[in-house]
Amino acid sequence: MELAELVARRPFPAAGLLLGLTRRCPLSCAHCSTGSDLFTRQEPDAGQLERFVGSFTAENRPDVVMLTGGEPLLLPALAERLSTLARNAGSRTALLSGMFFARGGAFPGSRGGAFPGRRRRSIPPAVLRAIRSVDHFSASLDIHHEREVPRADVFRALHLVREEGVAVSLHLTGTGASDPYLADLTRAVEKEFDGRVPCLVNEVRPFGRAASWARAARTGPDPAAASPCSMAAWPVVAFDGRVLACCNQDTVDRRPVPPHLDLGHIAEDDWATVRRRALESPMLRMLRTVGPTHLAARYGSGPRPGSYCDGCRALGGDEAVAAGAQAVAGGAAGALLDLTAAMRSSREGAQGIVRRHGCAAYAPLVVAGGPALPETDERDAR
Repeated sequence: MELAELVARRPFPAAGLLLGLTRRCPLSCAHCSTGSDLFTRQEPDAGQLERFVGSFTAENRPDVVMLTGGEPLLLPALAERLSTLARNAGSRTALLSGMFFARGGAFPGSRGGAFPGRRRRSIPPAVLRAIRSVDHFSASLDIHHEREVPRADVFRALHLVREEGVAVSLHLTGTGASDPYLADLTRAVEKEFDGRVPCLVNEVRPFGRAASWARAARTGPDPAAASPCSMAAWPVVAFDGRVLACCNQDTVDRRPVPPHLDLGHIAEDDWATVRRRALESPMLRMLRTVGPTHLAARYGSGPRPGSYCDGCRALGGDEAVAAGAQAVAGGAAGALLDLTAAMRSSREGAQGIVRRHGCAAYAPLVVAGGPALPETDERDAR
């Protein structure tokens, strides 16, 4: 499963599921949205996670399951079991890692060298088994990750993963289209992998450790215009086992969860129940169709202070908004609206989705073989 295929499924409600296996991570990156560290022990109960994923059936399952954290490869056996359960039901799986295991010198290699002149390393056996169990492997790399794991070590490990026949990609983060680091890094990826490794490029957002220094990435949308939220499409299992309708980090971290974004808990609910709630909620249908700002302006007391996502969370206690959403998006008509919005978004393809939700200038890199560097950035990088 290639990166572009995974990203293209993002607008479709309940087509994917994000599983946060743990909040632990051996890295301490300055921009970490979750504020993870090695001593944080927040994680869902492993048995409950396995029971939840084990409730998938061939007829009722997400198309894609994304294993993330924290660092999911701190629990490689669990990652392998969850991936195997999901794939047995027909789901495809992906895993995102900060690449702690790739740090130079940690794991001397014994296998023969396919890359003359390059110093070899092997991947720890348990980690390798987990990676082999997934359909897609993504590595995080940016200026903050590089201070923890050198770029050369990440590249070396990705070559080894590709040798195993697993599709790979890079998740890159920077300060925007004019960031000279992103220009340098994307050129390096192009040179190292001959354009065969796609990249999803995002901008640093003011969450977690970055909350004190990162700027808001975008201005809010016009309340009069529809601004659909694809991020309300895939359920997210948070670090306490609660299932959320949104991957916004404040929503994942804050309790209580706004009622319209709460899909249940893996201790009590199976996938079929969570999927039904995600698909049938009139509020979620409207968020995916017109977005929270337009919804508040049309049925509530008007735009709320704060960000786009702040405005969405504030809708949870607005009875007028809930009644308006029910009137428009309840029943079969609401299901049709929801599907129409997803289809409209999907027509833009993976690049269109990244333009709206990631770093637009680097959207072509989501497809392997895309241009390595936008021309405007090259001038800024000099």
